[in-house]
Amino acid sequence: MGARDAAHARRILAGLGRAARAYDVPALGGHTQLGVPAALSVTALGRTRHPVPGGGGRPGHAVRLTADLGGDWRAGHRGRQWDSSTHRRTDELRAMAAAVAVARPAAAKDVSMAGIAGTLGMLAEASGCGAVLDVAAVPRPGGASMGDWLTCFPGFGMLTTDEPGAPRLPAGPAVGAVCGELTTGEGVGLRWPDGVITEAVTGPVTGMGTGMGTA
Repeated sequence: MGARDAAHARRILAGLGRAARAYDVPALGGHTQLGVPAALSVTALGRTRHPVPGGGGRPGHAVRLTADLGGDWRAGHRGRQWDSSTHRRTDELRAMAAAVAVARPAAAKDVSMAGIAGTLGMLAEASGCGAVLDVAAVPRPGGASMGDWLTCFPGFGMLTTDEPGAPRLPAGPAVGAVCGELTTGEGVGLRWPDGVITEAVTGPVTGMGTGMGTA
């Protein structure tokens, strides 16, 4: 963590402490530097016997979005950060966090700051293929426009791919739906209700190529 002074650092650590208590996980500590521009990096550690790859998708796999649609835009970040987490109980948060481990899909990627469209582009890139997203089938909160929702950072959002008909993620209060498929090629297309497909991501998102990173 980097902070301009000790008071600023205490505010950041207080927020991290609230998050750790909400998810009922320990915060182990780390390195702090004062007198520098604000910066924060958090690493989560865990164990699993069945890691789910971020690059395990294949053309023909169904794409499912599972997201918590509760809450509202975070104050001061309308259109960019959807806050569904601060009002959730610990058991609800842990159920969502454990959903991928329970379902064990072929591939999974948590929705990052790249938004739904960009994150799907990352999953497709790591899988060596492209993707098409059915706009009308994407689970979306009533208080968010589709454009904002596809590009924002949600409180909880998980993209998974698997063979058509695979079980949904048992993600507590989150809502899930099949809303696209992986294809040959690269990038991400948006398929509109009239069948027209427009390019949302025209090529690789990270440039790192195929991989097996886990969700």
